[in-house]
Amino acid sequence: MSTAASLRTRVDASPRTLAIAVGDIALVFLFVGIGELQHGYDLLAQPGRVVGTALPFLIGWAIASVLAGVYAPRIYRSLRSGVVRTALAWIGAVLVGQALRATATFHGDFAVTFMFVSLGVGLVLLVPWRAAIGYLSR
Repeated sequence: MSTAASLRTRVDASPRTLAIAVGDIALVFLFVGIGELQHGYDLLAQPGRVVGTALPFLIGWAIASVLAGVYAPRIYRSLRSGVVRTALAWIGAVLVGQALRATATFHGDFAVTFMFVSLGVGLVLLVPWRAAIGYLSR
């Protein structure tokens, strides 16, 4: 199977999937925004910081979500599968994001405490969102 054919089985190229992906990305930015506010940063005065903090997690999400199949056509047919795959994808995204933060390319560093906070907050945001999509798709 070619790479393109394999990707087509993992990503449903439809307006619906695009809308869901935009929602996912918005929730990642919400997670980062909440964290930046908690640490006293002004989101409007330092938008580059917000993007810089979000970028490793967005890269992680782009990789892990495709591997987990959260945008696959079949994912919308099963509430349970959507929730489980979303949780697995977020765990992968956080691991990739933390690994990227440990490099000189991104600000921040690998912090075990932040990893657990990232996991928890991201799951609290993404899983109910994806559960609602699964429920409404029935």
